[in-house]
Amino acid sequence: MARVKIQFPDSHLFETNLKVCIDHINYGNHMGNDRFLSFAGEARLRFLKSLKQDEMNFYGSSLIMSDAEISYKAQVYHGDSIKVELAAKPVNNKSFDFLYRFSNQNNTVVSLVKTGMVYFDYDANRVCNGPEEWLRQLV
Repeated sequence: MARVKIQFPDSHLFETNLKVCIDHINYGNHMGNDRFLSFAGEARLRFLKSLKQDEMNFYGSSLIMSDAEISYKAQVYHGDSIKVELAAKPVNNKSFDFLYRFSNQNNTVVSLVKTGMVYFDYDANRVCNGPEEWLRQLV
């Protein structure tokens, strides 16, 4: 059976810290797997805000998540402080990947996540080419 293999690059564009709260914990007494996508979404939102952008207005287009992959490396517990590093990798002129590396307060990598993002034009209701200003940042 194939296993998800996510390669995080040597450098990243952004990092933020998130705290694991009690509502992130599941019956196994560790962070639920669904919460990693929520944490990735929060990190992505913070990154976009740092660029003065958001998913509905991203340099003149919009962003839609087309797919996601998660690789679990270690358990995360209530009270842990999670550093999320975010990188981006071009796929083609209509999409790119956000890559996330999650590490705990001991610098142990606990998860790697990839979200595929597609550029979208809501007025035309179709996928569009990526904005030049952003594409230059990805090179």
